[in-house]
Amino acid sequence: MALKITSDCINCDICEPECPNDAISYDNKIQKTYIINPDLCTECVGFYDAPTCDIVCPIDCIIRDPDLVETPEMLTLKYKHIWGK
Repeated sequence: MALKITSDCINCDICEPECPNDAISYDNKIQKTYIINPDLCTECVGFYDAPTCDIVCPIDCIIRDPDLVETPEMLTLKYKHIWGK
């Protein structure tokens, strides 16, 4: 599954630099908080054993998006597509 940031986000700015795919950005137009682009989120497959954004989040507001179910194989394919591997 892709990850998403809930409305509990306190905009601490810790997650964005941790993302190896640049999938996290600040949405200052609609949500006024950080968002995760599901097209770029691989849950850190290809880089780390676990999603680093979730590990560093001090309030645990990063969850798996139940609307975007992805298998480990799908995440690996997405990683390969993004990085041309």
